[in-house]
Amino acid sequence: MKARTLRPVAIARGARINVALLALLFIAFFTGWIAFAFATAPARWSLDVHAAGGLAILALLPWKSMIARRGLDRPRAGRWASILLGILVLITLIAGALHSTGLLVYWGPLSAMEVHVGAAIAAVPLVAWHVFARRVRVRPTDLSRRNVLRAGALAVGAAAAYAGTEMLVRASGMPGAVRRFTGSYEAASFQPDRMPVSSWMFDAVPQIKPSAWRLSAGGREWSYDELFGFDDRLTATLDCTGGFFSTQDWAGVRLARLIGSAAGLSIRVVSATGYGRRFPIESSSSLLLATRYGGQALDPGHGFPARLVVPDGRGFWWVKWVSRIEVDDVPHWWQSPFPLQ
Repeated sequence: MKARTLRPVAIARGARINVALLALLFIAFFTGWIAFAFATAPARWSLDVHAAGGLAILALLPWKSMIARRGLDRPRAGRWASILLGILVLITLIAGALHSTGLLVYWGPLSAMEVHVGAAIAAVPLVAWHVFARRVRVRPTDLSRRNVLRAGALAVGAAAAYAGTEMLVRASGMPGAVRRFTGSYEAASFQPDRMPVSSWMFDAVPQIKPSAWRLSAGGREWSYDELFGFDDRLTATLDCTGGFFSTQDWAGVRLARLIGSAAGLSIRVVSATGYGRRFPIESSSSLLLATRYGGQALDPGHGFPARLVVPDGRGFWWVKWVSRIEVDDVPHWWQSPFPLQ
């Protein structure tokens, strides 16, 4: 039996689909990264583009499945990696849809958002491998007027589909209708006893005795009782990257009081676990080191003895179990966009 040969037209069409999918995956990752990083305006528009990009990927999957079937007919090294990449992309799309509609917000100990993000991150090295192992050359004809119009039609169609799904979610009263502009769902606002506990990555909850704990800040050490005596107050929303948000009344001390007249470019807030984030020194008066929320002392899961409150900052900026506050001349942007531990 003769091996089946592919017509040049089919090969060219397959190449265009692969290039389009690669571009859409890049857009989805970039906009997802922006939405993950901000709890302010950038998250709103980036999530719109992110969701439309996901629908565009979904629209191209039937054509991609035909390309994949042809590939499976030919023995190739690394086939397992291509199959795993396809599975991860499907998991990412399904988990994202479940979270945005609210049909499944939590799956056991994990949220649908955590599954969505985790599968996307796991797919990144496989996408990089696929680009180098299955190279597709972009030809001048791929940028022809017809193909540009096709790309525009796909973008318009995906945007219209996203608008339609959002209207359907709201009209049908699905849980997704009440999610925040960051995509997060409200959880126990002004109910501190029911507020979810979350930590970045694998940062475990330390057991700290208040009598032995000291905060190093402003050239001196502060005891727990000294900090508990401050009563600066702030109502702020913790918007967790795991997919929930919770608004609470926080009380403690503004960082400006603790660092005093210390000079420098940035403030580094460090946890007892070694976790830390850096902030511009100009923000010291807006940052609160909280010892209480909702009129009661923090519990260990929520940062006892003291945690940072960062208005308009995603949850990973809200450093818990703070042990040191340092002022130095390192710029605040001289750090990874997301914590590495």
